[in-house]
Amino acid sequence: MSGYWGGILGILCINIIFAYSIFLPAASGQLNLGGAGFMALGAYSAAYLNTALELPMWITIPGAAIFTAAISFVIAFPILRTRGVYMVLATFAFAEVVAGVIINMEAVGGASGYEVPSFADLDVLAILAIATIGFVFYLLATRFGLSMRAVHDDENVAALFGVNVRMTQVMTFTIGGALAGIAGALYAHQYNYIEIQYFNIMISIFVLLYVLIGGTQTAYGPLFGAILFTFLPEFLRLPEMAGVANGAVLAEWRFVIFGAFLVAVMVFRPEGLITRAMVDRLRHGRAPEDITGEAS
Repeated sequence: MSGYWGGILGILCINIIFAYSIFLPAASGQLNLGGAGFMALGAYSAAYLNTALELPMWITIPGAAIFTAAISFVIAFPILRTRGVYMVLATFAFAEVVAGVIINMEAVGGASGYEVPSFADLDVLAILAIATIGFVFYLLATRFGLSMRAVHDDENVAALFGVNVRMTQVMTFTIGGALAGIAGALYAHQYNYIEIQYFNIMISIFVLLYVLIGGTQTAYGPLFGAILFTFLPEFLRLPEMAGVANGAVLAEWRFVIFGAFLVAVMVFRPEGLITRAMVDRLRHGRAPEDITGEAS
């Protein structure tokens, strides 16, 4: 495998884990626009453990996950008091606070960036990405996963049926933070150098699009969204790389084409590309039926 495609697959593994970190809160009705802040916490905590304390990756990666999960748990209580656009703004503000703190911390390089000695190759990234996929699918198949779906569909009805809405949302926010920490730690160990300018608002928007375009109704959605967002822009570059006539024009316009595709998806598939009904139809040959006997 070429270094180019190896690098793309490495990015894909990180994107998958990062997408699931945003998917879990979204699956319980929370839109998180602070993904970059949680990823930065994971990246810098792993980098500090590896550089300053000289700890190996098998400690720095779980350490980053635990640290980010702890921060997520603490801030979940005030953030979950907000709703709708106010929650989006609250999580965005959190990411900006994280960036502001890190850029003024000389212990981790400040604005100059921070070196990370240990390198995580593609095998490590792939194993953790596959483990994350398996974990999320398992989680959604448990009673807790059913509680997440119920809270996402209607908080009041879920509460009437005995679901602890606040606990469900806090736990999904915390688990999502832990996954973002793992994604950040892998990014730090993959590139061996981090700077806070990378963890900006565009990263938060992109990962949220992974989830919303892929779909929040099933665990297949963020997986498909991460694959689509990672590979489609690169596929639009292939004609130029192969020397095809007018390939450079296509490469120059690839983000315009990609943007038009996203707009089309939002217009014609506002619920996302992968829906619960689609999965049930593919699995059972028909859509699930409601109590009236009509397909949902």
